[in-house]
Amino acid sequence: MATTKTRHDASPLPDSREALLVLHRAARHRRDAAPLLSEERAAASEEIARIEVHIARIERAMDPPLG
Repeated sequence: MATTKTRHDASPLPDSREALLVLHRAARHRRDAAPLLSEERAAASEEIARIEVHIARIERAMDPPLG
């Protein structure tokens, strides 16, 4: 039985929203160019999610606290 390894890139992401959007666009292009159900497509999708979470953290930090 072959085991499938998923690429987990734990490199730190930039704290600039603009830089994250550039990475997000590149990851979307990699995902869209990869064959369906491929490891490359799955890895790019995971990277997109990771970038989106980081963007949300930055945007949440910019919001003033409620109350």
